[in-house]
Amino acid sequence: MKPNARKVRTLGAEGKVIGGFAGATADAFTLFERLEAKLERHQGHLMRAAVELAKDWRTDKYLRNLEAMMIVADKDVTLILTGNGDVLEPEAGIAAIGSGGNYALSAARALADYEQDAETIARKSMKIAAELCVFTNDRLVVETLDSAA
Repeated sequence: MKPNARKVRTLGAEGKVIGGFAGATADAFTLFERLEAKLERHQGHLMRAAVELAKDWRTDKYLRNLEAMMIVADKDVTLILTGNGDVLEPEAGIAAIGSGGNYALSAARALADYEQDAETIARKSMKIAAELCVFTNDRLVVETLDSAA
């Protein structure tokens, strides 16, 4: 199942947010649904919705047991969300999670000095991560946001 798992998707009614996850699939989809509801409640303001989700994730008895991490982004901000209540804005907008996340993050940071295209950086970084980490595969789904949106 893992090579076919779609771990990245657009979120919200207008698709102005991209989300990706690492961890248990069912748990991540529960979190995606909660985040979408928060986005709707906060008029699409990602930072506010993410903070509210992180509060719930940390304090709600049901959500507290979910095992997943998320990266969410809109045209303005990229965030890493964890069950510890963390809402982290990564340096230079480069983020990675999951078993091969540190490999991909290291590669992306190195490539960012030489490559301007975000998709090229992501593809090359994931290729490196897949070569180094047995739990990371090389089948990618690339989602993009219209920067003018």
